[in-house]
Amino acid sequence: MATIVSIGVHILDILGRHVSEIPTGQNIALIDEIRITAAGTAAGTSVDIAKLGGKVISVGAVGEDEMGNILLGIMNRYGIDTSYMKRKKGVQSSGTMLPIRPNGERPALHVIGANTTFCLDDVPQEVVRNADFVHIGGFYLMPKFDGEDTVETLKIAREGNAITTMDILGVEQENMAEKILPAMPYLDYFMPNLEEAQMITGGSISDIDQLCDFFLDAGAKHVILKMGAQGSFIKNKMGLRLRIPAFKVNVVDTTGCGDAWTGGFIVGLSKGMNIEEAAKFGSACGSLVATGLGSDAGIIDFDSTIKFMQTNPVIPLED
Repeated sequence: MATIVSIGVHILDILGRHVSEIPTGQNIALIDEIRITAAGTAAGTSVDIAKLGGKVISVGAVGEDEMGNILLGIMNRYGIDTSYMKRKKGVQSSGTMLPIRPNGERPALHVIGANTTFCLDDVPQEVVRNADFVHIGGFYLMPKFDGEDTVETLKIAREGNAITTMDILGVEQENMAEKILPAMPYLDYFMPNLEEAQMITGGSISDIDQLCDFFLDAGAKHVILKMGAQGSFIKNKMGLRLRIPAFKVNVVDTTGCGDAWTGGFIVGLSKGMNIEEAAKFGSACGSLVATGLGSDAGIIDFDSTIKFMQTNPVIPLED
């Protein structure tokens, strides 16, 4: 079984649905459901990989607080190896409160917390060097790790011939392209969503081919744009150009759909699927997560996800 190392942002999400408005003053609004989940582009992806039967090691930082205990406890119950997670003194674990709207949208109130302290010194280099897949999730939300530490980690992964992937968190800031482009030559798959890719380019590029070319020209082997209900787009410099549809589902909450797409794609590759097959499997995972509350919803296991992919209708692609 392939060893997958997921490095980066770990967040404890507290979600409630459905929230149409915040009560005024100290009034109370009754809602249907509240859940706590392990989330973030490293932790959430790790959960999905584990649910799909993958062997995953999660690497990141949490505080020495109850939120950290809960987050690690959730991950451990899914069978994720958390032995390389760092507990940081004097800083709280990262957390997000998400009032989910009736249409599935998810405004967020976020504390960055321990993710601000994560750095190269926290990365178990031999574990990364010996991995089959190395995923970095959450670039732009780890100020010490973003940049040179990320590049060095990817170089270590390449020493061991790991397949490397990266997803980001699109937090608008200065010099976004300057920060991330040095990592591109060490990435097999760069996997932002459409809005994040546009944010990095300063909003100057809207065409999806040109957006992909921006990152391919910087050295990425493949670029995958995740586009919600419009599916995903995959391109490389060898002539590959794929549009992958999303699946028709009743949307409850879109939290973690991109992380699930990524996790499913990595698991698909690890099981010998080609890029198109793995992308369809990733799309199935992302669509399933939208059917429930939180980033760990929808996905049961590998076999049921394959069945969903083979039997559930897709949303027709638009130009």
